[in-house]
Parts: sequence; C-alpha cells; structure tokens
Amino acid sequence: MSKLLVAAIIFMTLALTFYTIGVFGEKKKGILLKWHVIVFWMGFICDTTGTTIMGKISGSGFSFNIHGVTGLIALLLMAFHAVWAAVILVKKNENAKKVFHKFSVVVWAIWLIPYVLGMFIGMQG
Repeated sequence: MSKLLVAAIIFMTLALTFYTIGVFGEKKKGILLKWHVIVFWMGFICDTTGTTIMGKISGSGFSFNIHGVTGLIALLLMAFHAVWAAVILVKKNENAKKVFHKFSVVVWAIWLIPYVLGMFIGMQG
C-alpha cells in the first residue's frame, strides 16, 4: 500500500470521526456551540485533503461517476453546513442554534454515501 493511499485513508477516517463527533455532539447537547463548528471545519478540511490525495492517486482528478458526483455533493454540503453554522453563531440566532442539528444529521447521512462507496470501490481494487 502506497504512502499516499495510507495518508488519504487516514484523512478520510479523520473526516468521518470529526464530522460524527460534531454532528452527534451537537444533537446530544441540543444546541449549536462554537466547538461543534470548529469540529465541522476540521472534518471538512480532512475530507478535502483526503479527496485531493485520492485525486492525485487516480491521476484523473474528478470523475463523472456515482462516487465522484456524490463526493462533490457531499463536499459542497459540508462547506455550506460549516459556513451556515458559523453564521448562526456570529448572528447569535438562538432559535437556529436549537434546530440546526436536524440539518446536521441530514448532511452527515448524505456524506456517508460517497464514504461507503469509496470503501467498496477501494476493496474491489
């Protein structure tokens, strides 16, 4: 296994870990907090890094297939999610802080689709 592949796997696993902690930490707490937003951004950064490394490994960058399209959608949703969470905190919107977790869980579930697809693709060689 190449060092680049190991690095990509580590970054994607960190993205899953950070995002899961952030989403379900927020859901359990019942309100959006600053540390949740930080963890969302860490997940996004790790996902972007892992995706970039995987693109270098494949040599083709973005592929217009189910994994590529769902991965792009997931990255865009993660970015939107993190930005929106930060805006909610900056504006101190107390109602939005309390209901944001509903959106978080949906984004997390959508993010899992390309993550799982990537594992299956990787296992098939």
